[in-house]
Amino acid sequence: MESFFGVLKSEFYYTEKFDDADTFIEKLKEYIWYYNHKRIKTKLKGLSPVQYRNQSLTLNPG
Repeated sequence: MESFFGVLKSEFYYTEKFDDADTFIEKLKEYIWYYNHKRIKTKLKGLSPVQYRNQSLTLNPG
């Protein structure tokens, strides 16, 4: 979690300006979706967290 919050602050919070709390919340939701679905990680073999999780589920079904 500490790693995620560090990335969140450096990639999102410090690079954006927010007019109000509602704007912040909406943009935060968008960033979290991006982080989980589109942002690739070298530790996850170049996949996003969702892609990596889905890959492991198809290789080892239930």
